[in-house]
Amino acid sequence: MNSRIKTALLLMVFIVAGCQSANQLTSSDNNASITAPELRDNFIRGMDISMLPEIEALGGKYYQNSIEQDLVSILKNHGVNSIRARLWVDPSSSNGEPFGGGNNDLVRSIELGIRAHQNDMSFLLDIHYSDFWADPKKQSKPQGWETLTFDNLKQKVYDYTTEIMQAHQAAGVMPDMVQIGNELNGGMLWPDGKSWGQDGKEFERLSQLLKAGIQAVHDNNSGKEIQIILHLAEAGNNQTFRWWFDEISAQGVDFEIIGMSYYPWWHGPIEQVKANMEDLIARYNKPVLLVETAFPFTHENGDSLANSYSSADPIEGYQISVSGQAQFLVDIMSLVNELPNNMGLGIYYWEPAWLPIQGATWSTNAGMEYSGDQWGLGNSWENQALFDFEGNALPSLEVFKQQE
Repeated sequence: MNSRIKTALLLMVFIVAGCQSANQLTSSDNNASITAPELRDNFIRGMDISMLPEIEALGGKYYQNSIEQDLVSILKNHGVNSIRARLWVDPSSSNGEPFGGGNNDLVRSIELGIRAHQNDMSFLLDIHYSDFWADPKKQSKPQGWETLTFDNLKQKVYDYTTEIMQAHQAAGVMPDMVQIGNELNGGMLWPDGKSWGQDGKEFERLSQLLKAGIQAVHDNNSGKEIQIILHLAEAGNNQTFRWWFDEISAQGVDFEIIGMSYYPWWHGPIEQVKANMEDLIARYNKPVLLVETAFPFTHENGDSLANSYSSADPIEGYQISVSGQAQFLVDIMSLVNELPNNMGLGIYYWEPAWLPIQGATWSTNAGMEYSGDQWGLGNSWENQALFDFEGNALPSLEVFKQQE
């Protein structure tokens, strides 16, 4: 921990006692002085706020210095310069019941893109090619795509990607970057695009699906240079990244950026992330972008659903506190900023404003029936937000400010 303290900013944060609830932060916590790290001017200080339209629709509000403000304006005032939004094909059941988790359809993606551009932020569109959560453990085809032949599935990927690109164009919010798929360790559009455990031709099929989506972006970019991201989870796992990107490269898939997810309680020490990033840059001559990361500011729970990380124990030496959250962010941003040849593009904090309000659930009962993931209703992420349980901006948000 000493080395991290030496490289960190000065954090003058008075943290709530262990028994104090996170939604009872004192005024000294909220007014604490935090110095942002020194980063390149073009470093991406991003946020994935895909839950925001749903939270606002349910009455959620956000505050800076006890004054209610628009969430995106608060982020902009703290130095955030890019917004990421996930996109699902049709996150609702056959009888129209929403799946939850933000119900991130095309309308909401465009809404977030508009708000990003209104605040002079860049926009990253994360296309899941599923009706609900897509990650290494599940990559379900959208409803209505299940019976397509492989050739028709490729065409569907192209046509669907074309449709959403044209819709964003019509709304005047062409994305600056596009993810073709989300956390693709296991591939996409299972079983056709699964990356393992079949007949040896897994990456041949997966690559054709990826190429279809990429081609549709390029064919419908309105002359804008849109960068393509391919994104894996487990940022500290060099073996997985080499295996996957070696195979993709051998298939001639054309992309610009290697995307990563890094959650330190799941994905290991920060030193392994650094080593992996440096190796990938040297091996593929591609920049890296941390498109998802987060850290808890408390072990307390804001609703009835258990938190994704609920222990009070430190994570990789970082305390579960506002200052620990800030320290982690300073270290991970500094790490990415200092990668060779400016090939570390930046970070996106995942769901910093997911408040524990009634109805803002990771999944509805209809969503759980669709996905097969059976858990309780509610929010498991509120203790990793950059706002307390009532929507007050935490001092740790200060680390995103650009030094003058």
